[in-house]
Amino acid sequence: MAHFLPHLGLKPNHGGQNMGIFTRFRDIVSANMNAMLDKAEDPEKLIKLMIREMEDTLIEIKASCAGVMANRKRVQRQLDEARSREMSWQEKAELAVNKGRDDLAREALVEKRRYGDRANALDNELMEFDAMVEQYQDDIRQLEEKLGSARERQRVLVQRHIHANRKKRAQEEIRRMDSSDAIFKFEELENRIERMEAEADLVNFGRKPDLEAEFDSLLVDEEIEKELKSLKSSLIKKDEKASSS
Repeated sequence: MAHFLPHLGLKPNHGGQNMGIFTRFRDIVSANMNAMLDKAEDPEKLIKLMIREMEDTLIEIKASCAGVMANRKRVQRQLDEARSREMSWQEKAELAVNKGRDDLAREALVEKRRYGDRANALDNELMEFDAMVEQYQDDIRQLEEKLGSARERQRVLVQRHIHANRKKRAQEEIRRMDSSDAIFKFEELENRIERMEAEADLVNFGRKPDLEAEFDSLLVDEEIEKELKSLKSSLIKKDEKASSS
């Protein structure tokens, strides 16, 4: 991921593979991630590149650690074999002495020393592998912690981005609603509703409910009947008066 290194202020390492891994590891672990993100024009893009760089470096360190552990097992087998052969030649030397064969005992002791020297060298090599594995495991822990922090920072950045977009859309909507055109449309709609309400009130203006109309009709009928009765009575009186005269 050499294209990402400039973002961290680093330079590609063109040396050996292990040197490149260690250089990237040291640069990544020592880098002030928060300071770089705060200064970045596009922090979300930068954090993605950081995480990718960390993940790739972590894979390489784990692969290197696995290789060292495999070599350690091989050296351990060779050491066990050398110690076994050393013990075997010790037993043969003792047997030769018991049988009075000092010449064979001397040769057995030479072989014993040869395997002893080899075992000591393998033992030193094994300790070196143990130190390397321990260092690799410590590097892996540090890088995983750094990666965990980066992923958490990415999560926060994504949430902030989502919140910012929502806030931006809300502000744009508010500005759109506050525009003169929108206000005019609302006023026009409000006037239209008021006209519709007024028209609805005029539909029944001057008309009484049916029940009240029926009672009014009964009152009118009663008055007419009284007036008719009065008229008849008046006519009868006139006829009686005319007849008597």
